[in-house]
Amino acid sequence: MIIERLMKLALLGSEWVLYLLLFLSVVSIATMLERLVFFARRRGDSEAIRGHISRLLPERRVAELEKVLEKDRSLEARVVLVAVRWIGRGPEALLDAVESEVSRIRSELERGSNLLGTLGNNAPFVGLFGTVLGVIIAFHALGDAGGNPNQMGGVMAGIAEALVATGVGLFVALPAVVAYNMIQKKIGDIESDATSLVRLVSAYAKGDPEVILAGNALQNESESAQLEGPVSKETSRERETELSSVAEATALGEVG
Repeated sequence: MIIERLMKLALLGSEWVLYLLLFLSVVSIATMLERLVFFARRRGDSEAIRGHISRLLPERRVAELEKVLEKDRSLEARVVLVAVRWIGRGPEALLDAVESEVSRIRSELERGSNLLGTLGNNAPFVGLFGTVLGVIIAFHALGDAGGNPNQMGGVMAGIAEALVATGVGLFVALPAVVAYNMIQKKIGDIESDATSLVRLVSAYAKGDPEVILAGNALQNESESAQLEGPVSKETSRERETELSSVAEATALGEVG
């Protein structure tokens, strides 16, 4: 009973498997293009950042280094910028802040890689499933032919068409596997470069207490600027209220 029902389902055809693989190939290509654009926009020069660190930190020019890093759109510069902004709190706090930032950007780096890995591992099995369905249909047709040699050509053609599904599955899987491996290598390179640069910043902070003081002064200025913003707005509002009151009083005096 169960075999008969499964046979009826199998005889419905394997064409839908090819459409599924076609859809998965479009999703895979779109993910690859998105990752390519993502890494291209955030491509940076770690050696240039290293040069800025080695040139500015020995001179305690922390504020200038921060401005340089803010203009850099690379992910390495983003991580090092966190380290520079926390340098005033000491090397240990600096490394904790960097670890938090790396954990946050890792989700951005790995976006889409799980999909590519899944397609690379399972697309051949989807194609093989389509081939199995096609072979079942071909053998069912062979049984209906009853050994008629005139119909054997159609049966063999059906088996050949069934094997196309396996080829399409491999066609979807291979680029996905290559892209997944390239993304993982790129992520490893970014994290390695960022870690190396952060360690360099931490080394300067440990070796020269003046660097920590300069970073602390920069952080205090930033916090003061954030606090002075709302205060200045409130002060301006109070001045506007006083001016309007004076104007009203003057107008009433003139009327009187």
